[in-house]
Amino acid sequence: MTQDEKWLAKYNEIMAFMAENHRRPSKFVDEERGLRNWWKHQQKLMNAGELKKERIPLFKELSERGEEVKRKNQYE
Repeated sequence: MTQDEKWLAKYNEIMAFMAENHRRPSKFVDEERGLRNWWKHQQKLMNAGELKKERIPLFKELSERGEEVKRKNQYE
């Protein structure tokens, strides 16, 4: 599996997670922490201008979808 395929698989995993749970991955849930960390790392790469050009539109779409779903309060 190439790096691009791994990146796309993680992207699809997060999009499916948000579609199913109607929220972003949480840093407070162990099973979701890896997804959140991946997202945050990609965000840092994007802000630093180091994200590959072909990944930028997909990451922007992911970010827009993330803005549509609210964060889940851990205490609810």
